Amino acid sequence: MRSISPAHRRHGFTLIEVLMAVVIVAILASVAFPSYVDYVRRGKITQATTALATMRVQMEQYFQDNRTYAAVVGQPAPCTATSSVAPPPNMTYFTITCDQLTANTFRITATGVTAEGMDGFVYRVNHLNAQSSEMTGAAATAGYVANTNCWVVRKGSGAKAC
Repeated sequence: MRSISPAHRRHGFTLIEVLMAVVIVAILASVAFPSYVDYVRRGKITQATTALATMRVQMEQYFQDNRTYAAVVGQPAPCTATSSVAPPPNMTYFTITCDQLTANTFRITATGVTAEGMDGFVYRVNHLNAQSSEMTGAAATAGYVANTNCWVVRKGSGAKAC
């Protein structure tokens, strides 16, 4: 049997080995990256649902104190239709607006910010705690399905937070 001397040993990788490694990494990345993007998106959605739930509680507390959702002199409502809503701290992925505000009703809406990758996500809650999700554009393309009865928090028609 012939032995290979240390001077004739090959060092490094063949072109086929390098190409196989590149193909394996590309396949793993094609599976992992979309999952990661969806994971990050689901984390951003919680910002909207948490803010809506918090603001709804504030509106109910205001109603208990004043017997109206509308602004009372000397007692500004947490959410008014005529002024911009002060966003909760660190609110970066959604904007909050109020409409349908009367003495007995309100509706609060969280709309996704396009620059933050949340274009097309719209969440709502009203005085009856009726929650709804509207998915258009990028949200619908990503696989999120609108629901008039729940806040949709992940892809697919069965992914609800009721």
